[in-house]
Amino acid sequence: MVEVKKLSMKAKIMKAEKRQQIVKLFTLIFCFLVIPILLLVLALRPAAAETPKHYTDLTFSSPPAIKLPDYTRFKLANGMVVYLVEDHELPLINGTAIIRTGDRLEPSEKVGLAELVGTVMRSGGTQRRTADAINEFLEQRAASVEAAIDEDAGNAGFNTLTEDLPEVFSLFAETLRQPAFPIDKLNLAKTQQRGGIARRNDEPDSIADREFRKLVYGDSSPYARFVEYATLTNISRDDLVSFHQQYFYPNNILLGIVGDFDTKAMRQRVETTFADWKPSEAKPAALPAVTQAKQGGIFFVNQPQLTQSNVQIGHLGGQVNSPDYPALSVMNEVLNGFGGRLFNEVRSRQGLAYSVYAYWGSQYDYPGLFVAGGQTRSEATVPFIKSVRTEIEKIRAAPIATAELAFAKDSVLNSFIFNFQQPSQTLSRLLRYEYFGYPDDFIFRYQKGVAATTIADVQRVAKTYLKPENIVTLVVGNQATIKPPLNTLGQAVTAVDITIPGSSKS
Repeated sequence: MVEVKKLSMKAKIMKAEKRQQIVKLFTLIFCFLVIPILLLVLALRPAAAETPKHYTDLTFSSPPAIKLPDYTRFKLANGMVVYLVEDHELPLINGTAIIRTGDRLEPSEKVGLAELVGTVMRSGGTQRRTADAINEFLEQRAASVEAAIDEDAGNAGFNTLTEDLPEVFSLFAETLRQPAFPIDKLNLAKTQQRGGIARRNDEPDSIADREFRKLVYGDSSPYARFVEYATLTNISRDDLVSFHQQYFYPNNILLGIVGDFDTKAMRQRVETTFADWKPSEAKPAALPAVTQAKQGGIFFVNQPQLTQSNVQIGHLGGQVNSPDYPALSVMNEVLNGFGGRLFNEVRSRQGLAYSVYAYWGSQYDYPGLFVAGGQTRSEATVPFIKSVRTEIEKIRAAPIATAELAFAKDSVLNSFIFNFQQPSQTLSRLLRYEYFGYPDDFIFRYQKGVAATTIADVQRVAKTYLKPENIVTLVVGNQATIKPPLNTLGQAVTAVDITIPGSSKS
């Protein structure tokens, strides 16, 4: 037996040595034959004389047409609206429920309630299963079930392998309908929110975003108020239960599911799972009114540790359902982004900014924000503000160039199609449009509107919607190093107090 092992080992060594010899032979052939031939070919090629093109010389191919995937829409007897989209590329299924709610509907003395509901719905488990049991169940299946509530909607969703759909979908429905809201998980979520309050002045860009919203919407507006220690203290477990009962019912929900399933079988599963969930006769909650709070003015947050300024300039924006939304999108592209006027003039030519932008913000069912701004050196703050304002005035005062129009339209149309690359993205859009009451063909209306936008349209919407007299300017920076000072802009400067009120104790 020993001799056999020795012979076997010797054979292995001989094979290895033979492989090495073969590798060496091919290496020599490559080095002495192939490489010289490649070098000769390259040497005979003419040198590339073409100068790299400027971005303004770039041309875009026509964007591909957006094609909606085949989908099935139906409504359950209890009023829940359901969309189903088959996609058999991978053995995966994901679903999203959109609930007609949002933190804009929470009481002003209990700001933070909606976010807590969304958080503890998932982190607190259900009336049948603990959070730990749910986490273990999902980890074993590489699946997920999540929930959250943001400004204008609640969301709950699941992701699973096709083979695990029955169990995961059952858990998803359970989470949606029967959250436990245990007090210990509520207290933990409140502690996490307190940590967020304590850190909210750490980043100047976060300060600028928050305080600008307050200046435009008003600090008591549901679109600008923020959770405080006092409002957290006011929130109890009963508040979570009551909020959930008030908004989580089937005829207040849209459910979309996409993935590797048979539509007929999935429809049966949805109907069976939610058949016993009773609808509500409650009327939809009225949305809060929106008006601009500060009409112009310069506002300043002093942060002595900073070496640069964060600037936001703007006023109230618009809504997506405006007939001028396509033209406003084109106008926005002329101002914004790589190759836009602000980038070319303020950043590249004048060198006044690390970053600069403009954004005509439109929301689906309330006015958004028009915001221009960026980050700049402290000593360049005043010139930066003047330059941005000048570009806003220029697009109102004079027609844009033909090349600008073409580039902006192509940019908008080419970027828009990326929202529809996957069936899940298209489903998300369909759900959103129905949620906010938009027509089925809104996608195509928007595309046609952008394509039809003219130079005159851009100037018209710029004159109509950009309002220099309403512009609010907010600067977060170091007062000692902003030279010349902000008052040289010709308006009174108002200091903004960002002190965090109250104590972290509950």
